[in-house]
Amino acid sequence: MTAADMPGAVVHPMIVKSLLWQDEAATEAFARALAAQPELRQAYIELRGELGAGKTTLVRHLLRALGVQGRVKSPTYAVVEPYELPGLNLWHFDFYRFSDPREWIDAGFRDIFASPGLKIAEWPDKAAGCVPLADLVLQLEVQDDEQRQVTLTAQTPLGQTLINHFDSAVPFYNGCYSPISLVNSALANATSLTKVQA
Repeated sequence: MTAADMPGAVVHPMIVKSLLWQDEAATEAFARALAAQPELRQAYIELRGELGAGKTTLVRHLLRALGVQGRVKSPTYAVVEPYELPGLNLWHFDFYRFSDPREWIDAGFRDIFASPGLKIAEWPDKAAGCVPLADLVLQLEVQDDEQRQVTLTAQTPLGQTLINHFDSAVPFYNGCYSPISLVNSALANATSLTKVQA
């Protein structure tokens, strides 16, 4: 029996949107826009993509936009880097080297995911079966040296709230608009909207 089969169950369709980031400035603009959403502070976000796709770069821009000062380091060897800000706890996970499910409990990850705050995970597939359902999944694909095709998948109502903001172009740092293409797969007839650079 699936959740959809349960009496009185509310099933939220996944919402999928596709963005094209022209360069790192567009990545930074997206991070700032995401950081401005109060709902982000209780989200679990998964970042997927090959090595060099820009996952850690996105996290650095997001942490800076949230107010993290000092060096933002990749948690590749430590698995998790915690950050405390006024009114916000956040954890940046990198499960690339994660291989033992016992480590999930021994390291206290279950408790972290059960606590309030923002959790961001790179390489979540390496901890499959341990991590909960993500509110939002970002799949980053390299188009060329600078461009990234980004697929946003909202898997929960919180995730849907987070990506609803991106129904319009994300501004560059200089006030111009980044070209993005949006696709909402929850619609019966998928529509697309393309914004062109101003």
